[in-house]
Amino acid sequence: MKLAAYLIPGRDLSTAVELARRTEVLGYESVWITHGLGRDSFLVLQAYGAATSRIGLGNGVVPIYPRHPVAMAQAALTLSELTGGRFRLGIGVSHRATMEAMLGLPLREPLAVMREYVAVLRGALGAGAEVEGKYFRVHWSLALPQRPPAPPIFLAALSPKMLELAGEIADGAVLWLTPPAYVDRVAVPALERGRRRAGKTLAGFEIVAAVPLAITDDPPAALAAFRAELIRYLALPFYRAMLENAGLREELRAFDRSGEVPEPLAQALGAVGDAARARAYVETYREAGVTLPAVRPITFPDAPWYRRTLDEAAGW
Repeated sequence: MKLAAYLIPGRDLSTAVELARRTEVLGYESVWITHGLGRDSFLVLQAYGAATSRIGLGNGVVPIYPRHPVAMAQAALTLSELTGGRFRLGIGVSHRATMEAMLGLPLREPLAVMREYVAVLRGALGAGAEVEGKYFRVHWSLALPQRPPAPPIFLAALSPKMLELAGEIADGAVLWLTPPAYVDRVAVPALERGRRRAGKTLAGFEIVAAVPLAITDDPPAALAAFRAELIRYLALPFYRAMLENAGLREELRAFDRSGEVPEPLAQALGAVGDAARARAYVETYREAGVTLPAVRPITFPDAPWYRRTLDEAAGW
């Protein structure tokens, strides 16, 4: 039984680096980080890798539109080399609110772009890429005397079609805020369909899911923090569509009416309370088909429940 951790730095990066050392001592299989909160995930993982010696390292995930697939491959190969092959590369399309409104980059035809992006990326992670496509025209070779270890490719996926694509062309999938019922009824069957298209099964295909937890003696405070954290996700169409498909339409309507995340919605997406409740929630992900649940302590390392959650969840 494997268990990972999401370790997202807050205001102090050195605290997160110290916690990365701690997760390795505690026996976590790997540590993961998101990319969109201001720090470059490759550089943060480099810091985590320098502070550790065995634990796996994954970014979940880097948006593809701002970064050419060859540039993505160069960063991934360098980090894989620096960390002795411990790195896993997670990529995703992100959201229109981020790509278009914030960065001015058109998020168009995400499925077709992702398929072509991965084709270029796989070549660039190997000896070189030769692709004449609709979105990328690449003729590039790796001019090194010895190729660094190529990391596996993980795709972030929420919709059934992106999940199918992940199953077809990737080595694993990364799920974020997907409740166990959605994993069981939608995500795993879609991944299986994609694997069948590629003539493969789910055997050896890693399904990573972030599992929001707070082990605490003050559940109201942690739940309030989680509800506040969820607001930004509920404004994003990809998440809303997934949550509606997960059977949470009424909870979303309650949010739309009040502007506040209702407690039942937060309770469906994470576990707050004692260790028994948290562990049971992790197990629901495994039962749904997740191969690598990743404990994601709610909010940031300065939260009073953060270290306790990592400590008590270790070994589950």
